[in-house]
Amino acid sequence: MASVSLENISKVYPGDVYAVRDLNLEINEGEFLVLVGPSGCGKSTTLRMVAGLETISSGTLRIGDRTVNDVHPRDRDIAMVFQNYALYPHMSVFQNMAFALKMRKVPKPEIKQRVHEAAAMLGIESLLERKPKALSGGQRQRVALGRAMVRKPAVYLFDEPLSNLDAKLRVETRAEIKRLHRELKTTTIYVTHDQEEAMTLGDRVVVMCDGWKRQADTPLNIYQKPADRFVAGFLGMPPMNFLEGYLEPAEQGLCFIRDDVRLPLQNSQPEWLQGEPRRPIVAGIRPEAIVLNEDANSHPGIPATVQVVEPLGSTMDVYLQRPSGEKLVCRTSAGILEEGRAVTAQVAPADIHLFEPNEQGDPRSATFYGQNLTAGIAQTV
Repeated sequence: MASVSLENISKVYPGDVYAVRDLNLEINEGEFLVLVGPSGCGKSTTLRMVAGLETISSGTLRIGDRTVNDVHPRDRDIAMVFQNYALYPHMSVFQNMAFALKMRKVPKPEIKQRVHEAAAMLGIESLLERKPKALSGGQRQRVALGRAMVRKPAVYLFDEPLSNLDAKLRVETRAEIKRLHRELKTTTIYVTHDQEEAMTLGDRVVVMCDGWKRQADTPLNIYQKPADRFVAGFLGMPPMNFLEGYLEPAEQGLCFIRDDVRLPLQNSQPEWLQGEPRRPIVAGIRPEAIVLNEDANSHPGIPATVQVVEPLGSTMDVYLQRPSGEKLVCRTSAGILEEGRAVTAQVAPADIHLFEPNEQGDPRSATFYGQNLTAGIAQTV
């Protein structure tokens, strides 16, 4: 295994179309790093540059101690698992898994040993003589994993490998990939648009948008302390609720004010608020942080009306509408709640995040206040 270093990596297509912008990442030996973001954010382009399938417009890429900007893909000591499996239809499972080793002129006894070891780990020993057309989607994906495993590369690259599987198979294969990484301890870079995959698989998660790296941290830190409004809204299902308003000093500290909403925040004023009364701000509230009070006149809280209730078994999603027309969503324990009922959405001060009203463009030039208020509001650039 090896570390991977991306220093000021950019990818520019003709017409000054930036796919990746000035990306800096240090991926440690044995780490499982997930690149996540919406379509077009640059995550797959980044992976393809690491693989050597895309040229690098600027910056330096290192795998281990080698600079590999101009190294051919076959000489980078990487193995890639594609979204569409990319199996040879005329070859058996054994032949597909052995192909790369055969091209490298690995001795036949060693090829046989490696293929059978990988097949045993993946539970596909009984499928080695079948052709890909005789396999299910989940079995094909295991063969693709096995083909990468037999090479024993320094780095594994996964490009949305589960997107063609149904929901049940995705969960099963995701657990299999996590187990394999725990056993093999090989450096892994994994690309997905699925936030659930990112949160469950990654040692670290990198959230990207419009070619920029918005935040890189552990899954828990990204969820609890999003660096900006985009990250906060992208990770989490249902997405975080946002209310635009302003901050106002109060006897007990700070309050978030929006029309008929007055939410206490914390007991001390952060330095960046001093001298800025009625500062415009956006409050972010996770759906699971909201507690619904069926007393519509309870304070403090956010008055709203229940629009839709979606039962999810042990929980339910409740869609609310404010008198101003704003929408909120709450995830709470399953129960009976009538649609059309007036309620108050209450939230603890520790569960309110603050963000700048306008966060666009180059994240390096913006100031974010996304940290949880219980830890104070830290300024990062």
